Amino acid sequence: MEDSPEKKIAGVLTPLFALRSENDLGIGDTETLRQFIDWARAGGFRLVQLLPINELGGDNSPYNAISSMAIEPTTLYLAPGSPEELTAADFDAGIATSKASLRRGPVKYAQVRKLKRELLDRAYHNFEQNGSAARRQAFAEFWEREKSWLDDYASFRAFMTRARQSEIWDSWLPDLRDPQSARTWLGLQSEETRAEIITRKNFIRYEQWIADEQWRAVSAYAQERGVALMGDIPFGVSYYSADVWADREIFQLDWSGGAPPEPYFKDDEFTMKWGQNWGIPVYDWPAMRTTTFAWWRRRIRGVSRFFHTYRIDHVLGFYRIYAFPWRPELNTRILPLSWEEMLAQTGGRFPHFAPRDDASAENCAANEREGEEYLHVVMAESGDMRVIGEDLGTVPPYVRPSLQKLGIAGFKIPQWEITNGQVTPGSEYERLSVATYSTHDHKPIRELWTEATEDNHPSRDQAAHELRLIAQFAGIEPREGLEYERDFFPAMTRALFQCNSEVAILMITDLLSRSDRFNVPGTATAGNWATRLPRTMAQLSASPSVRRRMKLVRDLIGESGRNSATD
Repeated sequence: MEDSPEKKIAGVLTPLFALRSENDLGIGDTETLRQFIDWARAGGFRLVQLLPINELGGDNSPYNAISSMAIEPTTLYLAPGSPEELTAADFDAGIATSKASLRRGPVKYAQVRKLKRELLDRAYHNFEQNGSAARRQAFAEFWEREKSWLDDYASFRAFMTRARQSEIWDSWLPDLRDPQSARTWLGLQSEETRAEIITRKNFIRYEQWIADEQWRAVSAYAQERGVALMGDIPFGVSYYSADVWADREIFQLDWSGGAPPEPYFKDDEFTMKWGQNWGIPVYDWPAMRTTTFAWWRRRIRGVSRFFHTYRIDHVLGFYRIYAFPWRPELNTRILPLSWEEMLAQTGGRFPHFAPRDDASAENCAANEREGEEYLHVVMAESGDMRVIGEDLGTVPPYVRPSLQKLGIAGFKIPQWEITNGQVTPGSEYERLSVATYSTHDHKPIRELWTEATEDNHPSRDQAAHELRLIAQFAGIEPREGLEYERDFFPAMTRALFQCNSEVAILMITDLLSRSDRFNVPGTATAGNWATRLPRTMAQLSASPSVRRRMKLVRDLIGESGRNSATD
């Protein structure tokens, strides 16, 4: 994505879990992604943005992964011959009573994981018994190439199995709570126990090998069709991750990273009062420096295996991060307390920006200098890949100029871009930027429209305010009888595509004018990360109304110069 008018492109953001196909097993997978790539490309889009694909923990949040490198196994397409070792007989036996119920409604993570794990177990057994020499060689090469993270991860996952799939490593048997004592413990076990754990570790390596094969293949598929895949690197990893279990010396485990109080999220009392406590451990940057930031370099190499560009979630964290002296489990206890009562609970420690706040020019200069040092490492490891930084929230004034200097594209949310009290015209956006109305954390625009037009809706005023700002950006004059589909959607989409940003992205719910919400920040409800689109990719392709909408969007993309509508 070069910085020139000829290279401006349009993209679409979708969580993979939300996609449906005729043959999925209750969640979007790599085969469904291929279908989505074709559908998006036919609509004129040249980029598909995904949420992180790293392995999920118990809360199912892609931003709280239990590994910074391992791929979430439920993303895999499992069918007879996929992987090669999965026979039709084994597949049919595995899904006999599961498939129809899994496809209804939202993602049923527990059932989907169980089914896919059983199918992969069958495939691995066949690989062990009858794998060809070529397949065994390919597996051995993958293991050798990825062993810097794969071996510790395989151990972590094997011990999770012994703990009933719980990643809460500080509740495991004491001897299993760090790699060194776990190795000693394993050496003292019976031959049968050692063999069982070794087999489980090899299965986990096999699972990740299949994930590596499938994701490399879908990446190549996208590239062949002129579509860039945008990955996502969360700034942090879960406290209960293989990374923390194996390398805890590079983390400050007594502090929990998040974001400061934010009045925008009016449906979340804790966020408004205290901030967002994500539970991610704060980095020990001096300790990372002694390893020449090897952990971060490995993460960048990991995302470059499958993606053509990537987004860093909460890039502000490289400069400073809001740190809580308690873990999220205590949020409900802390919520009603005063500041003084909170201090009494935490031994005098309090939420603050680490390593320092931005209260003085000296602090700002130090945060900027150190943030750029860390991001230079990221950029050096990224090579020619475009790096995009999610720079939303409470943004210090030095961050966006710093990102521009580093060559990192920031975000432009039109309804949040205000200059001298007025909505900033899209023509004034920096070319090195990504424009979008919504991220996975936002309400879809159609939902804002519904809230703004309901007389007694509690969010009516806020929704109406946001819509007015979008209307100003899009040049929509308020008038009686204004309709969303006829008037608002075409104008807002045209304005987004016409802006100066090198990338303009529509979230899938905005593209389809749906109100489905993928995540409500600061909450841990069952609906988060589980919403699925109501139609399969084949149904979307065949729907007359969707086809009309996609023709309109394709025409607007072509009109904006974000590649020809007929290419």
